[in-house]
Amino acid sequence: MGIVKGPLVQKASVEANVRCRSKRRNARSLHRQICSRAVALALGLAVWTLGGWYGVARAQTSSDSFSTPLAAAPDVVAKQADVDYDNYRFRDGETLARLRLHYATLGSPHRNPHGDIDNTVLVLHWTGSGGSALSTPEYLKALFDPGRPLDARRYYLIFPDNLGHGNSSKPSDGMRTNFPHYGYDDLVDLQHKLVTETLGVKHLHAILGMSMGGMHAWQWAEAYPDAMDGVMPVVSLPVKVSGRNLLWRRMAIADIRNDPDWQGGNYTKEPRGFVQGYQLLRMMIDGVPHLQAIISDGKAADAFMASAAQQIASADANDLLYSLESSRDYDPESGLSKIKTKLLALNFSDDEFNPDMLQILQLLMPRVPDGHYVVQKDTPESVGHLTMAHPSLWLTTCEIS
Repeated sequence: MGIVKGPLVQKASVEANVRCRSKRRNARSLHRQICSRAVALALGLAVWTLGGWYGVARAQTSSDSFSTPLAAAPDVVAKQADVDYDNYRFRDGETLARLRLHYATLGSPHRNPHGDIDNTVLVLHWTGSGGSALSTPEYLKALFDPGRPLDARRYYLIFPDNLGHGNSSKPSDGMRTNFPHYGYDDLVDLQHKLVTETLGVKHLHAILGMSMGGMHAWQWAEAYPDAMDGVMPVVSLPVKVSGRNLLWRRMAIADIRNDPDWQGGNYTKEPRGFVQGYQLLRMMIDGVPHLQAIISDGKAADAFMASAAQQIASADANDLLYSLESSRDYDPESGLSKIKTKLLALNFSDDEFNPDMLQILQLLMPRVPDGHYVVQKDTPESVGHLTMAHPSLWLTTCEIS
């Protein structure tokens, strides 16, 4: 997704313009120690803390510069399943006669001497996608293959499709605007119901969430402070959606609702405003330096817009509207001091969704008793918010010395 080909060279930000080789080694070592400690805390990778050290993965990631965060290659490894919840009631009182929640799993549950499953990791996807986006070959190779941080031979990995996404119940199934107006709290409620009631997991080893999934990870840590050993939200902030992040959402929503073809949600063809709204979204989630590099003239800009339009061709306007509006109840800031679990927040300096210039993590993380954060500096290969989709660009992995 918007990757410029080339090896990743992670530069520590400890000291600018360091020329002395020994100082460069010290800076890289300090960066590794910070990331190592935080990732070990968040994901409990104790097996790799013995006799080894962590470094930044150096890998080449090749992809189309205009690829999409919505589509994902079919997953041929994870086990797919559905669960139905009848007469499900949402927090606002709306109900759904039969709510279908799709999910996938990798690995097998391990039980401790008390018979409880003790190796579960909940992996949460971003807006407009599904669990399959986090079990693609790229994610498998970087995170879940043998020897990787979340080796599926050791961990029981759960990938839910959130309500309104993927193969779970959503407006485009037929209800359209009569579908319940779910919020993020409802999505977290359903994740918890899936984990505890359907799959019988009393305690999670960890939660790893991307973007919207990262926001849900913050919510989990507050709502269920004793339910996990560690949490790692990626490209998210523990504050309500506001500023430019809220503005672009409202603009995209207006593009759809104000289009005559929308017809109050009962359209016979996808509104043109839907395409325009997604083009805005696609620009916002990319990196400013990356876009500057790949869009040098009008022809390149037109190609980017055409690619975005093609990406959204099989999606649905009501589904996107619901997913964008569902963040309205997200506001974890006041509850940060209640978080008991170990937490590592990972953001990127070129992420325009969550601008580091606002210094929100720096200001708020001291409220989290065992909270840590890393803001990874942008590189020629990074692509802003979309860097989340390429774990080889941000994963800290074990290098045995």
